[in-house]
Amino acid sequence: MATFPAITPAYGAEKRSAPVMRRVQFGDGYEQRLRYGLNQNPKTWALTWNNITEANADTIETFLDARAADGDSFDWSPPDEQPVAPAFLLLEDGSFLLLEDGDKFQLEGQTSGGSSYKWVCEEWSKSIPYTGRAVITATFRQVFEP
Repeated sequence: MATFPAITPAYGAEKRSAPVMRRVQFGDGYEQRLRYGLNQNPKTWALTWNNITEANADTIETFLDARAADGDSFDWSPPDEQPVAPAFLLLEDGSFLLLEDGDKFQLEGQTSGGSSYKWVCEEWSKSIPYTGRAVITATFRQVFEP
C-alpha cells in the first residue's frame, strides 16, 4: 500500500460528506430513512497545493500517475486529523518553554501523522504560475478496502 507524500496542502481545503441513506416516502407524507451499508459516510477532500516547488509538484504528480496506472488506493491523513502541537515544551531541567501561537514541533519518537485512511484520486490538475513554482489541485475520495 502506497502512502501519499508528506507535502502539506494549502489552507482552505474542503471536506464533503455524502452519507449513504435509503429514503422511502409514503403517500401520507411519512418518511423513513435507513442507513445503507457498513461504511455509509465516505468523505471527499478538495485539496490545493499553492506555489510549491516544481520538485514537490513532480513528486505529487508522479505519485498520482502511478496510482492511476496501477488502480490502487493510497494512505493519507486528512488535515483535520493531524495531531495538535502542545502549547509548551517540557525541558530536561524540568522547566517549560512556552511556544508562540502557530508554532509546531515534533517530540523525538512522536509520529507525525494522525489517522490514516484509504483514498483514490481520479482527477487532478497542475498549473505553473511562475518559473519554478506550481499549483496542483486534486480531489481525494475515501474508499473502504480490506
